Amino acid sequence: MGRTVSIGNQSFEDIREKNSFYVDKTDFIKEWWENLDTVTLITRPRRFGKTLNMNMLDCFFSNKYADRSDLFEGLDIWNKEKYRELQGTFPVISLTFAGVKGKDYDSTVKGIKKEIAGIFDKFDFLRKFKELTENELKALEAVSENMNDVDAEYSLKLLSTLLHKYYKKKVLIFLDEYDTPMQEAYVNGYWEELTAFIRSMFNNTFKTNPSLDRAVLTGITRVSKESIFSDLNNLEVITTTSNKYETCFGFTEEEVFAAMDEQGIDPAQKENVKKWYDGFTFGKVSDIYNPWSIISYLDKKEFNTYWANTSSNGLIGKLIREGDENIKTEFEKLLSGEYIEAKIDEQIVFSQLSENIDAIWSLLLASGYLKVLEEVRSGAELQYFRLIITNFEVKQMFYDLIENWFKKSGKFTGFVKALFTGDEIDLTEYLNDLMLRTFSSFDVPKDPDGKKEPERFYHGLVLGLIVDRNRDYMVKSNRESGYGRYDVTLEPKDIKNKAVIIEFKVLSKARGEKTLEDTAANALKQIEDKKYDTDLLSRGIPKENILKYGFAFEGEQCLIKRG
Repeated sequence: MGRTVSIGNQSFEDIREKNSFYVDKTDFIKEWWENLDTVTLITRPRRFGKTLNMNMLDCFFSNKYADRSDLFEGLDIWNKEKYRELQGTFPVISLTFAGVKGKDYDSTVKGIKKEIAGIFDKFDFLRKFKELTENELKALEAVSENMNDVDAEYSLKLLSTLLHKYYKKKVLIFLDEYDTPMQEAYVNGYWEELTAFIRSMFNNTFKTNPSLDRAVLTGITRVSKESIFSDLNNLEVITTTSNKYETCFGFTEEEVFAAMDEQGIDPAQKENVKKWYDGFTFGKVSDIYNPWSIISYLDKKEFNTYWANTSSNGLIGKLIREGDENIKTEFEKLLSGEYIEAKIDEQIVFSQLSENIDAIWSLLLASGYLKVLEEVRSGAELQYFRLIITNFEVKQMFYDLIENWFKKSGKFTGFVKALFTGDEIDLTEYLNDLMLRTFSSFDVPKDPDGKKEPERFYHGLVLGLIVDRNRDYMVKSNRESGYGRYDVTLEPKDIKNKAVIIEFKVLSKARGEKTLEDTAANALKQIEDKKYDTDLLSRGIPKENILKYGFAFEGEQCLIKRG
């Protein structure tokens, strides 16, 4: 009988004590130690075993666990004699920023201070250490969740100094999910303020800290060196394309199939498991599986979007929903199973996410939503890759994400039905209602003059149509047909079904348009003049089965006319 699968357990000590299901990743200890890097930043998507591995490092190196060699007996690391002597011999500072998700600067920094104060409480014996100087004791007494920002920025360096002095040995520092507060700062608009605080803290902790032996940081993204890692020239960065630690985070296919055998799962399910959860690539190693999905599947024996549903996906949803038409068009290709080519810079610059399409693809790659199909070319630090959606689970997550945007409107189903029946009156009513609800509930992008840009909403609508009609239709936008590029077509996979061509236009006085009626008429005229139905006709779709629509809008008002 297989070991019990413990869902959500990130305590190495607890897993080992209870003999719960565990995939041996202790070779990570050896690889990291022998690399001799002073400060190591390892980026991996969420739920890829970062927290468990960091807890494993703590259990192995911390002198708190000097008498707990039993936790490692029978594992790979214990077969190496010199590492038995290393276990439990260091003072270790281990903390996480995973729970620091404030809506503003003050609440976020308060959360960081609270985490630090909790770490100091674990070393409360230092307050009675007779060798502390008066200044050291004063600095120690100042540490609390209410300390000022400057004391907080120096606090981890202070603790390192005191532990070094107490144990006569330099410290190891393990910081998990370092970038969680940074992502929240970007989403909620206090990026610059928090960056200054984190930069100072990291500089004191990881650069100008003579009591530091080595450190490991983990996160999802490699935040731009210029923002929080400035002057940190002792930093070794491990991204998803790096060759170090390739199999230390995530499960290999061999490990997944062995786990299925242990749990008594029918071998015939291996291909389905591969379809749903395979697809991640780290360095040169492909066929890496997400641990959270696999563990959840082993426990429930059912296929579902386990990993994709463990987060609100707020940042990803914001970027796709508010992105320009180029992002929408590329995303449509991805959802259709095609690849895109993108310039990848693994130093994520959050300030560029709203204006640089490549920065968005870089974030999606780092977050695990996309994977590298192949490298196209490289130069300097920038690399060009062909990217596709990672696996079936991620694709389903995107479908659910997009569908939920439109479920908020309450009338989306009616809109799609009216689209295929040619009811332009109902279409106009449905879409105006949809726009009213959507514009009020979404942070709709604005142009430099502060005006909302409905064009982006319509390209979001295309994504919604993909979700609703993807089984029966190929939804395309900004493609060439006839003598121009149409806005949207819904091309039926069965040529007996109706097709749809949509052209969007904003009312323009420069074109002599006085009303939305004029704008809609010009949109329909463009469909005819540019012969946008050429590709559909060439497929054998009868002309009478091709519905042509002119979507005219001004501000938040829309009028739809059928040709």
